[in-house]
Amino acid sequence: MLSTVTSQYLAKRLSQCLFVVLFSTVSVSNAAELPDFTEIVQESAAAVVKISTVSKPTASRTPDLQDNQEIPEMFRRFFDQQPRQRRGQGLGSGFFISEDGYLLTNNHVVDGADEISVIMQDRREFVAEVIGTDERSDLALLKVAASGLPTVKMGKSEDLDVGEWVLAIGSPFGLDYSVAAGIVSAKGRSLPTEKGENYVPFIQTDVAINPGNSGGPLFNMDGEVVGINSQIYTRSGGSIGLSFAIPVSTALNVIDQLKRDGQVVRGWLGVGIQDINRDLAESFGLSKPAGALVSQVVEDGPAEQGGIQVGDVILEFDGQEIGESADLPHIVGRTAPDKRVSVLVFRDGKRKTLRMKTGSLDDGVSNVASRNQDERKANGGRLGLVVLDLSDAQKARLKLEGGVVVRSVVPGSSASEGGLRSGDVITSIDNKATDTLEDFDSIVEGLPANKHVAVRIVRGGQPGFVAIKVSE
Repeated sequence: MLSTVTSQYLAKRLSQCLFVVLFSTVSVSNAAELPDFTEIVQESAAAVVKISTVSKPTASRTPDLQDNQEIPEMFRRFFDQQPRQRRGQGLGSGFFISEDGYLLTNNHVVDGADEISVIMQDRREFVAEVIGTDERSDLALLKVAASGLPTVKMGKSEDLDVGEWVLAIGSPFGLDYSVAAGIVSAKGRSLPTEKGENYVPFIQTDVAINPGNSGGPLFNMDGEVVGINSQIYTRSGGSIGLSFAIPVSTALNVIDQLKRDGQVVRGWLGVGIQDINRDLAESFGLSKPAGALVSQVVEDGPAEQGGIQVGDVILEFDGQEIGESADLPHIVGRTAPDKRVSVLVFRDGKRKTLRMKTGSLDDGVSNVASRNQDERKANGGRLGLVVLDLSDAQKARLKLEGGVVVRSVVPGSSASEGGLRSGDVITSIDNKATDTLEDFDSIVEGLPANKHVAVRIVRGGQPGFVAIKVSE
């Protein structure tokens, strides 16, 4: 018969063993529930590329993210821009979407670049050509001369759920093919651009991405690309767990248009809008603060022609609910121009359905680069510019009587050296008004060679002058 002391000892040892077994079981169970990303990396990493750019020096200066004392706390794109007084270099990421060399990245990665290099995981390197860019969505379509390339699988960003695991692959700070994981923190985030435009419903994640990840893919657990990493919120220039990706549904629409037309066209309504708070909702007779309050209607725009008035609250557009004002640009931008839509508004305490046709949002920001450098130079003329007439809608928005908008700038041309960019609106050259494309061609043809001329432009709504030296 065991003594009492021995029995107590055995009981204590047994409870300790039982605790160890239970703890081990819980640990194994928890480990089994954690996601394993190795298969996704093995299958997809080869299609992800590092992008290196070089740009010629210009007179302007773009702040370096590392010089963060000069930059206010705000949403910052995390491409490592360099001061333009010296030859600029930059890094980003991208990924192949077709075996014949098409790849996707951010517009801000290649914006202003004169040379673009694409480096693959197996160390192959190609010179990339810009097929088209879209500043509003911050996307760029590139192409390299190769075939049989590895590609990613494209998913559906609309199927993502908040809390779902996601994975990013890219080259943060030039550290090639780094992998970082996290969860979807929110969907449909609105991050207005410097111009106040808001056409991308961003995916917010807590994935640790940094400068150099820009343009890289965001994968779901099925190994499908659901987003393109584009921006971070930061105080230091590095990750603090707030990153934002462009939904792949937005990207696919842009890619299709760039491939087919070389430019991106969006729907346009022609209204100024604002959020509705509780007090405003009460004053208008709404049961809750929802919808987009119309604060301005553009004269002769689609909204005015369709009967929308200042003070209307837009509750639905083309059958889609408007929960807050930021939802409206996302939905209208995805709508094809000239499409007939129904718009549900709240006016004078009643719901009213209006029917109208959307306009076209096209101010020349979307641009296309020719696939042949010689052809681009030929099309660029003496200044190295491809320009288009302003549409009536553009004139109304910019409050201009006339002008031509820059579609593309030939690298190394007089216009490029003078600092002109796609999207600039030229209103005069050498003090002569360029109200139309015909005016522009006539004035440029008569300019004296090897002389600097003043070019008045409107950029981001602000007028200014640049000097361009005219070639032979």
